Amino acid sequence: MYTTLISVPELQTLRSSGQPCMVFDCSFELMEPQAGERQYQQAHILGAVRADLDRHLSAAKGASDTASGGRHPLPARETFAAWLGSIGFQNGMQAVVYDRQGCNYCGRLWWMLKWAGHEAVAVLDGGLQAWQAGAGEIGSGADSGPAAAGSAAGFALSSARAVLATTESVVGKLGRPVQTLVDARGAPRFRGEVEPLDPVAGHIPGALNRPFGLNLDAGGKFKPADQLRAEFDALLAGREAASVVHHCGSGVSAVPNIIAMEVAGLGRAALYAGSWSEWCSDPARPVAQG
Repeated sequence: MYTTLISVPELQTLRSSGQPCMVFDCSFELMEPQAGERQYQQAHILGAVRADLDRHLSAAKGASDTASGGRHPLPARETFAAWLGSIGFQNGMQAVVYDRQGCNYCGRLWWMLKWAGHEAVAVLDGGLQAWQAGAGEIGSGADSGPAAAGSAAGFALSSARAVLATTESVVGKLGRPVQTLVDARGAPRFRGEVEPLDPVAGHIPGALNRPFGLNLDAGGKFKPADQLRAEFDALLAGREAASVVHHCGSGVSAVPNIIAMEVAGLGRAALYAGSWSEWCSDPARPVAQG
């Protein structure tokens, strides 16, 4: 079972073994939401199923059964499970997720599967670029291949294996040592110097900043575990790893920090999925800048 990262050779071996496996292409462009679908149509891992941030991994616009707020609200777990069942994903399968944006988007599906109780999900280290460099088979067009041909058994939810923090829980622990907020947005957005997406600039008071891209090396793969451990130890500066709650703008790009902490042996930290976009929607909540 792969639960954090999987390498290109490991995925090739897994696929040739005949073990139940489904690969998901989560490519997306935040400023051009249709681009991910075009990228998938142009090239994807042969047999990969499309998982779109807006259409599959966020609640439908106007939905009343969301599990979080913000720009990309989580769907209810039951809604997510129904989608998994509709594409043939079953509980006994290994899931592998990837994108071509430095793990910016595929981590969302990694986390959601953990949240649905499914532990056997891993990020393809290096994404589509690594697969292509390793001469992996590529499909194009609408091909979703044999991976999508599951039985009608559906997907059954089980106890969540990921911790979802809410605005209420974050507010209740704000400023207390039992909670360490880590913001994955770029430093200028964190400081409030620019804000291209949300109506208010700044960050949650007391939050630390670790842009999600810092987890990757120059080749687009996650840094070695010992290096990640040293970097997070320096960031936390004695704070307990178990107290960490990750967030970003809308609960998507925070997940690479969660994965990196787990790779580093620091456990699975919580996610505030509503993130800054939900936090700043109420002017009564405090905002910090600088």
